[in-house]
Amino acid sequence: MRILSLITQSLLVALFAVDMGCQSNKSDHKNKPLTDYVNPLLGTATLWEPEDLGYKRTWKQRTWGAEVFPGSSVPNAMVQLSPVTQFRSGAGYQYEDSVIYGFSHTCKGHWNLQHLPILPVTGKITATDYRSGFSHDNEAARPGYYQVQLDRYHVNAELTSTLRCAFHKYTFRKEDEKSVLVNVKRSNNHVREWNIQKAGEHAFSGMQDGEGRIFYYAISNYPVDSIEQVKEDQDEVALVHFVDSKGAKPLELKIGFSFVSIENAKMNLEAEMEQKSFAQVQSEADSTWQNLLSKINVEGGTEREKGLFYSCLYRSFLWPALRSDVNHEYTDERGEVVNKGFNKYTDPSFWDDYRNKLILLGMLSPDVATDVLKSIIDKGEKTGGYMPTFFHGDHASTFVAGSYLRGLKDFDLNRAYKLLLNNAFVPGRGGRRYLDEYLERGWIAEKDTVNVPTWDEYKGAVTKTVEYAYDDYAIALIAKALGDEEHYQTLMERSDNYKKVFDPSTGFWRGRIEDGSWIEDFDPYYPYFQYMYREANAWNALFFAPHDPEGMIELYPSKQAVEDKLDSLFSEPWRGYEVHNMTGFIGNYCHGNQPGHSIPYTYYFIDKQEKAQVMLDSIMNHFYDMGADKLAYSGMDDAGEMSAWYVFNSIGLYTYSPADPEYLVTVPLFDKVTFNLQGKPFTIVKEGEGEKITSITYGDDTLDGYFITHQQLQEGKELVVNTK
Repeated sequence: MRILSLITQSLLVALFAVDMGCQSNKSDHKNKPLTDYVNPLLGTATLWEPEDLGYKRTWKQRTWGAEVFPGSSVPNAMVQLSPVTQFRSGAGYQYEDSVIYGFSHTCKGHWNLQHLPILPVTGKITATDYRSGFSHDNEAARPGYYQVQLDRYHVNAELTSTLRCAFHKYTFRKEDEKSVLVNVKRSNNHVREWNIQKAGEHAFSGMQDGEGRIFYYAISNYPVDSIEQVKEDQDEVALVHFVDSKGAKPLELKIGFSFVSIENAKMNLEAEMEQKSFAQVQSEADSTWQNLLSKINVEGGTEREKGLFYSCLYRSFLWPALRSDVNHEYTDERGEVVNKGFNKYTDPSFWDDYRNKLILLGMLSPDVATDVLKSIIDKGEKTGGYMPTFFHGDHASTFVAGSYLRGLKDFDLNRAYKLLLNNAFVPGRGGRRYLDEYLERGWIAEKDTVNVPTWDEYKGAVTKTVEYAYDDYAIALIAKALGDEEHYQTLMERSDNYKKVFDPSTGFWRGRIEDGSWIEDFDPYYPYFQYMYREANAWNALFFAPHDPEGMIELYPSKQAVEDKLDSLFSEPWRGYEVHNMTGFIGNYCHGNQPGHSIPYTYYFIDKQEKAQVMLDSIMNHFYDMGADKLAYSGMDDAGEMSAWYVFNSIGLYTYSPADPEYLVTVPLFDKVTFNLQGKPFTIVKEGEGEKITSITYGDDTLDGYFITHQQLQEGKELVVNTK
């Protein structure tokens, strides 16, 4: 019996065991609000146990979790109002913590932001001693709402928010005088400058400069008495005291924010929140999320699966974040206040979410996706003429191509294309790193050395080479759309460059040194942060050529050789390497980091689709509610990529090549999915309970193969996935 047959059987046994335990929970609950399925605490816990991590912990440092926040936000908002349990952690909140330092107002989940933490306090505090204990027994979270009891101060804190404003509601004991601590010098970034001042009988305002100069204007239902500066060594906080604040009436703070000015922060507050009650703002936030979540309605499946699905869908729409005001003013990269008539957003996390999340954004929130496109064009033109990159790679190209070819046309494609050509052809600061090497020979050389520690930083040359080849393909699609035949031909030729780092003697993509020879100190099991591979080992760098799967398969002697390689990936055990950003393993496949996320689909191209589905089912079943509290992901959510992966696969579609306007059909978790695609719904129906797809029909037609185009889905027909 072949090795994966054994693996498949064991995975199916585990999968069926969990599913059978949930069968009694099957129910459609058509009248239940979809926001009730969302758990914002999902992803906030950390993995600790060896069976979850894939190795035994020896380091004192905490392994990375999903790094998500549980607080209040509406989709793609400027404000993310959430508790801070420790500074310099990914999202500021870790479920295992037991204290809260304040409630901050911006969050991404990448160890940055956390602007202006605020905490309700009573009695004597110092600049270093103010945090409060709390218990998860007295904590609640839902979309657009967060609540927790602060034990030290006997305060029940409730939070809700709009796009640009935060609403704090603090219920004190009636005998306590009410104050709020404004942590003017703390965030997850170095705070370079700040100020705070009284701004009226019921108001205070100020600014904090730490990864973005944010301005705020706050009004209180109690008159502001004074603002006291409390200092201790290098620490300093501001205490806002209120007049006649004893009594049962809760303290309410409404705070407007802006990255332009205090005046604009006040304007945002007046436009979005000033005349509204806490209950009204909370209800509107819930309705906003309900409207978004209802664009994909699922039927069948278990309550657990629905909870995971809608929680992941929710997580997919928290980043990029808004940076312009209600009048469309924003501060651009030159520090100038401008108004271009669109909503300015932060850069996407391109290395993470180009794979799926940005496509999902365009499918459900096309106006937001279009404004994100306009934002990166504006930034690129003002920062050296390159389209923005993020962390590693150059994947704005995929976002632009994939969005335009799916019908998002309300942006200037020619301006975007000019920037992308600079990224692809003009070496320079702000564009592709090591582009001169790539242009010269079609691949990037790595340093010839030995015994490289996991965390050392080098070029990540293999990963960059194969990803640049895919980016070249994405730009070629734009060239073709614009009729630029010369660049189209050149870029298509370059899209084959991924083959230049394939080593046929090992069957792996492998680093080369300057003279073209292979790196000798090569262990495919050893993980690197950025030597040859970015956050991966050689196993998790396999089979990345989403634009050319057939050509990739042909690098091997046969389809059988590819199948054997895949079988080994999912069966060769992880060798116990302890790496903070690699957790959640099936064999050597790591779902806790993005580089390998497209690998399971390789089975499709060697006529073994059912093997891919066994892996996809196992991943969805095991890696999204892990740990003792069932609140941990297998790895970082990375601005929604991990969540969007689940969303797509659970409904039976995946963006295997996101630059192409098509989707790979998989077996959905749910019996029926209704997807409202830009106003016109299509449906996905699962027939049968097996992993093997026997046929796929769309309307009256049978699909030839496993891909369906975006244009077909826009026709609003029924996609039937027949399985056995």
